[in-house]
Amino acid sequence: MRTMRLLCVFLVCVCVVVVTGCNSELQDLRIQNDTQRKRIAQLESEAAATKLQIEQLKRQLATATEQGGIEEETLQQQIAALEEDLTKKNELIASLQQRLLQGGAVLPVELTTKLEDFAKAHEMVTYDSDRGIVKFKSDLLFEKGSDKVAPSAVEAVKSLCGILNSEEAKEFDVIVAGHTDDIPILKPATRAQHPDNWYLSAHRAVSVLDIMEDNNVAAERLSVRGFGEYRPIAPNLPNKKGNPQNRRVEIYIVPEGA
Repeated sequence: MRTMRLLCVFLVCVCVVVVTGCNSELQDLRIQNDTQRKRIAQLESEAAATKLQIEQLKRQLATATEQGGIEEETLQQQIAALEEDLTKKNELIASLQQRLLQGGAVLPVELTTKLEDFAKAHEMVTYDSDRGIVKFKSDLLFEKGSDKVAPSAVEAVKSLCGILNSEEAKEFDVIVAGHTDDIPILKPATRAQHPDNWYLSAHRAVSVLDIMEDNNVAAERLSVRGFGEYRPIAPNLPNKKGNPQNRRVEIYIVPEGA
């Protein structure tokens, strides 16, 4: 009987955890969708204003053509420039609407483009545009068992800070998450600083956060998480042999306050 009661309590706890997690994910999704819709509405308003301006200029051009005005060429150039701008805005709107339908990351297309270019320029970086995650390979970011960012990697993090401080990114927060493989920390000197992989992952995330704060990313936008070995993206080798793919630092770009 006592075993049955304990089992019931356990199942209730599991359900609470699952429901709480689902509610959190739903709340995040609502925030993301709201941000996305606001961005689309802003672009649609700008596109409507541009379209109205084009129509006004076309009327002026028609009058100038009838009267033989000297400003005809200038008006044509202005119209062409505005029509090009309108086309770009409409493309952005269509892309954002598609992302909204697919439930993808809520990053502006301009910001996504910058992050994709950043990843292409750095061997240690990949970018997941569907989820808005910049991934650094820990083997290139840190020395083995260390939380000190390698000098060659500092410049890459600084470059990312430039993007995070851009106009397109200013309304987004940043979560720095550390991950390890399942190789245990055995060296006594290393264990003194990082008792296990959980500590190491969190300490590495803090080290990256420190560089970001030193490079003018506002502290209120930043937070850290350490997942240790518990969220692998690929199977670790048997007998605690690890996998380099799982040694990584992920940087999530999320809606403000999410």
